[in-house]
Amino acid sequence: MSSRGPDRPRGRPTEGRPSIKSLFNGGEPARVRGRAQFNLRKRLALVVGTLGLCSVALIGRALDLQVISNEFYREQGDARALRDIPIPTSRGMITDRNGEPLAVSTPVESVWGNPQELLKHPQRLPELAQALGTPADELARKLSQRADKEFFYLKRRINPDEAQAILAHKIPGVFSQREYRRFYPQGEALAHVLGFTNIDDRGQEGLELAFDDWLRGKPGSKRVIRDGAGRIVESVDLVSAAQPGGDLTLTIDRRIQFLAHRELRNALQRTGANAGSAVVLDVETGEVLAMANLPTYNPNAVASTPVDHRRNRAVTDVIEPGSTMKPLTVAAGLEAGVITPTTLFNTNPGWIANGRYRTTDHHNYGVLDTTGVIQKSSNVASAMIVHKLEDRFFFDFLARFGYGRKPGSGFPGESSGVLAPPEKWWGTTKQGMSYGYGLSATPLQIAMAYAALANGGRLLTPTFVKGERSEERQVLDPAIAAHVMAMMRTVTQTGGTATQGAILGYHVAGKTGTARKFNASGGYSRRYVSFFAGVVPVANPRFSMVVVVNDPDPAKGYFGGLVSAPVFKNVMEGALRLMDVAPDDIDTWLAAQAEAEAKRLKANGGKPVAGAPVLPVTATARVTTATAVLPALPAPVPEAAP
Repeated sequence: MSSRGPDRPRGRPTEGRPSIKSLFNGGEPARVRGRAQFNLRKRLALVVGTLGLCSVALIGRALDLQVISNEFYREQGDARALRDIPIPTSRGMITDRNGEPLAVSTPVESVWGNPQELLKHPQRLPELAQALGTPADELARKLSQRADKEFFYLKRRINPDEAQAILAHKIPGVFSQREYRRFYPQGEALAHVLGFTNIDDRGQEGLELAFDDWLRGKPGSKRVIRDGAGRIVESVDLVSAAQPGGDLTLTIDRRIQFLAHRELRNALQRTGANAGSAVVLDVETGEVLAMANLPTYNPNAVASTPVDHRRNRAVTDVIEPGSTMKPLTVAAGLEAGVITPTTLFNTNPGWIANGRYRTTDHHNYGVLDTTGVIQKSSNVASAMIVHKLEDRFFFDFLARFGYGRKPGSGFPGESSGVLAPPEKWWGTTKQGMSYGYGLSATPLQIAMAYAALANGGRLLTPTFVKGERSEERQVLDPAIAAHVMAMMRTVTQTGGTATQGAILGYHVAGKTGTARKFNASGGYSRRYVSFFAGVVPVANPRFSMVVVVNDPDPAKGYFGGLVSAPVFKNVMEGALRLMDVAPDDIDTWLAAQAEAEAKRLKANGGKPVAGAPVLPVTATARVTTATAVLPALPAPVPEAAP
């Protein structure tokens, strides 16, 4: 028996068993293995190709985003890291005419926070609130309201040491930045002239507002990189350089300003008045040397003062000028030729009809000459003069002196006053205007008019800026102005209404005024405004000053010669000394010195007193006499008034 078995075919493999050749082909038939090997390679190539294409696409997209079209994402990145932050600049300094600082800017710190960052650390908010001195619930509420913001002021314009104490807590999202705060060394004395700035250092009142563009300058800007906590990592670029504000030199003399402020305050305390104003002008230049108002306020702490105390009454408030109008009425009569300095006025019995009213004098002055009209302040004689003047002429004359028109100083809110045209006058208007009723003006306008009389009839536009050229108009013949000045000299002499305004060693030309205040019922009350307007010295006028005291207590005196004239005297005595103005009344000065010396000798038993004042030789050499002959008036001599 064969070993292969009787029924196995020779030479053919047994069914279901792989052949030797198939074993060498991986256990599969040769035909099947070849087909499988071909599909695997194809698949592998497909996968590799797909991955390659994806890689190329990703690389291409990355190249497009990072190199070719990268602006959008660069902007998005910059928006999260780059910041343009301001470079603060200091506001220009304001000085007086002598270079003394009146308004300066000092560096301060402002603490700010990032609400988004702070709200991530709510457990630190009570600590921050305590450092800021703010209730914790209020701080949390404010931050919640700004949850979508990245900037919020926590405390502004504080002392740098205080800011560092807050930052020392190292609370995430709290930072500080440099700012500037305005400081006014003169405080209340110059508050109305200077005004003040707000928390953003922008002018709000006074000259701070008028010259805000010049003083403010222009803040700069720089680009920086901030990290996620808001800290500056690197300064990238200077976008624009900061331009400091320009300095401003005023015509104000702080020494005269202080005198005016002090004496005005003393007058209000002495008379029980509720408000007052004082203006001092340089006659030759129109420069405002002082301008004081009461009540006043502290410009370093504005928030705590009433709004009513902040206005500059000398520029904004209009008042009926009362008897300060009489020198202008006389000047109008002299110019029109209807009176002369020697014209006589019979004021008996001390009143004159004015429609259904009466114009009365304080006393029955009898017969007065033109000088007496001003010296005694006669309403009746003033009415007689204005009756001789045409309506249009009198209106135009007052308008020439600046009444009814803004002074043009550039001060914010300056008023034009009220000067109605003749078409709007009624029965008593013209007569009342002759002694200061029926029109209104500001203290600055009155000071301008008196400066024009002292300046040979030249009206100058007032200015607050040193070196600024004043506009000039000839409004009155110099000869007439000189005659009126000579008449006003008698007001402060014996027999005048303002002897308390006299200044030893100087001739003073002035005029008192006492105007009744208008009431709500359409008439005049028994409340008053007291005036004194004056010029000194007469021989060589240097200063024009107006003092207005509102609503003095009638029980303590309300006439301008008692209330306002002493303020003029005290301020002008100091100003004349400070400006080294030579006296023009040496005889009176020497007589007073001799009288004082005689009293000292008598009190000392006839022996000389050591240290007695003596007039300096240099001052004697500078004295200018005031006895020059007045120029002749170019007007005919009319008949005496009835």
